[in-house]
Amino acid sequence: MRKKNGYSILLAFTLIFAVFLTGCSYEEPTNSSNGTSDSKTNESASKREEIKVGLDVDAGTMDPRLSKDTTATRVTELVYDGLVYLTANLEAEPALATEWDNSDPTGWIFTLREDVTFHDGEPFTAEDVKYTYDSLIDPDFQAPYASLFEPIESVEVVSEYQVKFNLKDPSAPLLNYMDIGIVPKHIGEKNDTTLSNAPIGTGAYKMVGWDKNSKISFEANEDYWNGAPTTKKLTYFIIPDNSTRVASLESGDIDLVHSPLSPQDIKRLKDNDQFVVEELEGLGFTYLNFNQKHPILADLKVRQAISHLVNKEVISADIYQGMDTPGTSPIIPASWAFDDSIAGFPYDTDRAAELFKEAGWEDTDGDSILDKDGEKLSIILSTHSEDPNRMQAVEYLQNEFTKYGVETEVQTSEWPTFSTALQEGNFDISLVGWLNLIDPDRSFYNPFHTNGGSNYGKYSNPAVDKLVEDGRTALDLEERKSIYQEAAKIVTEEVAYNVLLYQGYIVMHNKNLKGFDPHPRGSLYGLKNAEAIN
Repeated sequence: MRKKNGYSILLAFTLIFAVFLTGCSYEEPTNSSNGTSDSKTNESASKREEIKVGLDVDAGTMDPRLSKDTTATRVTELVYDGLVYLTANLEAEPALATEWDNSDPTGWIFTLREDVTFHDGEPFTAEDVKYTYDSLIDPDFQAPYASLFEPIESVEVVSEYQVKFNLKDPSAPLLNYMDIGIVPKHIGEKNDTTLSNAPIGTGAYKMVGWDKNSKISFEANEDYWNGAPTTKKLTYFIIPDNSTRVASLESGDIDLVHSPLSPQDIKRLKDNDQFVVEELEGLGFTYLNFNQKHPILADLKVRQAISHLVNKEVISADIYQGMDTPGTSPIIPASWAFDDSIAGFPYDTDRAAELFKEAGWEDTDGDSILDKDGEKLSIILSTHSEDPNRMQAVEYLQNEFTKYGVETEVQTSEWPTFSTALQEGNFDISLVGWLNLIDPDRSFYNPFHTNGGSNYGKYSNPAVDKLVEDGRTALDLEERKSIYQEAAKIVTEEVAYNVLLYQGYIVMHNKNLKGFDPHPRGSLYGLKNAEAIN
């Protein structure tokens, strides 16, 4: 019905994983939904009209083209539809497109649904698809993930319900990214803030309220082309602290929480038969991002030495209690390109001392801090305050680094401040994470290409640039695997990132929440089919 040649089938196999985050405050959710008034049957009387979800951070924008945090994604996946939908098996299935043909690998033709309207009643057509993608590839629009769509040369309307994408070169991962929400041209071309604050899509739910840093409210789209949602109302409550979020679940104020979570809370709810705890292999990693422009960290031997002071096993076992596992490279274990021969930098304090010495750093004045030409080896290690696991990790690393001669200051701030500093390159070493790594291209092009939109550490290597460019255009899976494994070895050895942990993904909900199937990328679209029972 949808994929018409071998190349499209190949793309289904190239799916595997972001970044995304933000900051906020918390208002206790109220139990305002006490069930329906219909008492004809016990079943209808017990079903609640609202599902309540606890999230860690607020959204930055509701425009899917501009969103760059997890909560914005959790909103836009309900309010908007893409051309395709990625299943739990990370296979592209029809959404606003009913089928596609790329018998010419540089000319993709999508046939669209004819029975779809936006939430304001206006019809969805090929003009909306063209408008959405034209803006994504427009440099002046400054879409955060524009580089994902860089292979697109132009978009043309073939007919009211058919659109053609003309590509500069074949693009193996492009179909994976076409789940981005299609926005209405008649609203977007006003060039105001409507879509950022009051989104209008074709999706299963309409956003009806946004109390910033508190809650986001939705109502079911009864005319949804894929069937009306089971539950009439949905509310996201912004609860930054992990344990407070879980306490709200335990008290019945909310129905569902998911990663990030604190290990002790997970263990407690696993032992409570009133809750369901589901664990999946995540599609993300947590890493140390080294600023290549920092006068001390620009030295490769210093970056390598610091990496040898990172005990990933201790961080995984003692802080994350095995929820996340030690990482080695930017290719996650769930990926078809994963290479377990890339060892990274094992914890080795003797080797760290040797590398520091080779780089000219020694303790010449007896104060236990390494110095060189009268300058102390001093760095700032930063992360965001919403995640207590990351807070503990940077404090642990501060102690380790200082013990072996690296004067280390820890700096934490709420996500908006932290992320702005990260994007502007105002950091030394930051502890952060990537999610939604559905293809190695997403792990490599944006973060490591010299001109990548998320290359916050200003890493640059022409050989890596060439590899990640080739990885996009190669159509053979084994060739792509070889390309990304080579790139992974280089960026790991050169410590563009030090990948600390491969992330797990955990969902916890009240046992009376029925019909929700977790998605490995953290998608909450499945709430469309869920219901909460009193």
